Amino acid sequence: MFVAGSTSCFPEMSLVDAIERLSDLEYSATEIAMYESGNQVKPSQVVDNVEKAIALCRDTHRLTIGGYDVQIEATGEEHYRQFQAICHLAKATKVVSLTVPSAELGTPFNQEVEHLRRLVDLANVEGVLVSIVSQIGRLSEDPDTVVVLCDNVKGLGVTLDPSHYICGPHAGRDFDQLPKYTYAVHLRDTSKDKLQVRVGQGEVEYSRLINQLRLVKYDRSLCVKMTAPLEPDLDHHSEMRKIRLLLESLL
Repeated sequence: MFVAGSTSCFPEMSLVDAIERLSDLEYSATEIAMYESGNQVKPSQVVDNVEKAIALCRDTHRLTIGGYDVQIEATGEEHYRQFQAICHLAKATKVVSLTVPSAELGTPFNQEVEHLRRLVDLANVEGVLVSIVSQIGRLSEDPDTVVVLCDNVKGLGVTLDPSHYICGPHAGRDFDQLPKYTYAVHLRDTSKDKLQVRVGQGEVEYSRLINQLRLVKYDRSLCVKMTAPLEPDLDHHSEMRKIRLLLESLL
């Protein structure tokens, strides 16, 4: 396992500036956010010019790319066309992990299974793994639903974000069954009533989680995903350093 920082921690910055900031904070790896609504790499830009996107993602100030966090807004066949281009980019940049959101609550289960099967099939062609991220307001907010989806979509995994099981409608729910399905991890500190709090003031049991991941031989990134501002008087950069040092000490 290794510690990474998400470029989504700095949503107002360009990809180049976000990576430079992570480097300044002494992160050695990153997860690149590919959000259509973001300022860094948009899925629509990838499909329009894959080679340019590959060159951009390779310029990482020697940071290892641990994965891509993908949010595609296009629908229908265009959604799959953009995803296929991102899979090609992932292979070209030697990245094996793609994180995607699950469907919003209320989406028919069978419809989501068919959608995820298609994503996994496209990723398999390029040797890439697909995982749905734990997220309040989506099907993945329930750990049991995550297990059922992964069991019904061969090759699908989860990007485990404990915060969404500590805070929110499923607060306190047991997610001990998820490490064996885990392809990526997103971390911040969290309390029962706030998704993001100061490092050390929340309820994320980092040591226990790391031990659970070791038992299933997880060897990928522990990615810090901590957006600013935490609180008006809080130094975001200081918190980013603090959680990096904490995670590295546990490894």
